[in-house]
Amino acid sequence: MAATEWFRLWFNSPYYHLLYENRNEAEAIACINSFTEHLKIPEGSFILDAACGKGRHSRAFAAKGFNVTGIDLSPDSIIEAKKYERDNLHFYVHDLRLPFWINYFNYAFNFFTSFGYFKTMREHNDAIRTIAQSLKLNGVFVIDYLNVRYVEDNFVAHEEKKLGNVLFKINRWFNDDKFYKRIQVEDKEKNISGTYTEEVKKFTLGDFTDMLSYGGLLIENAFGDYTFEEYNVKKSPRMIMVARKIRY
Repeated sequence: MAATEWFRLWFNSPYYHLLYENRNEAEAIACINSFTEHLKIPEGSFILDAACGKGRHSRAFAAKGFNVTGIDLSPDSIIEAKKYERDNLHFYVHDLRLPFWINYFNYAFNFFTSFGYFKTMREHNDAIRTIAQSLKLNGVFVIDYLNVRYVEDNFVAHEEKKLGNVLFKINRWFNDDKFYKRIQVEDKEKNISGTYTEEVKKFTLGDFTDMLSYGGLLIENAFGDYTFEEYNVKKSPRMIMVARKIRY
């Protein structure tokens, strides 16, 4: 797997975490409280946080007493996450395309469009397979993805953000296959500049139905936001799918 994959470079950059610093601890706790209550997650459940970043959602789950494992391919993010490890909370550097623990977890979560980054469908299917295999039979996988139609209709092509001494110039565009976001970073204090480009596949609910089915997972519900409103292909800002493992 190429070292030049965009997500390896961007997600391991301090500027990535600066740009998305609004995703804070309070937001994570509120999100986890909502999911725990809505899904009625039993005490003692084993939870996988796939593509966990620095582990804020993992920590929120662990604070509720669940047994939590977070995995992410960003070494710097996992170094930070490991500062919070305890008996029921552990983190590992791991590429989602490669097998992880088998038939171990009751629940798996993938938050905030932390999917759709790979070049080939085989790689995406490998990632789904990793998560599916990690679940026990009847285990539940929740994947939180963008809603393609909504993003297209609410598109912001150009944007600038100044955070401290760092200026971010953001350009967005899309084609039939992907959404793109080019981020130009100008850090005048450190005399650093650079450019990163995010690429996310345009996966629909039908696409995920097929991918998850190959992994033995059946979508039971699809929601359009974090208040669990019913998914609407035109109006919903998110596409949050709840799938159950029905076969090995």
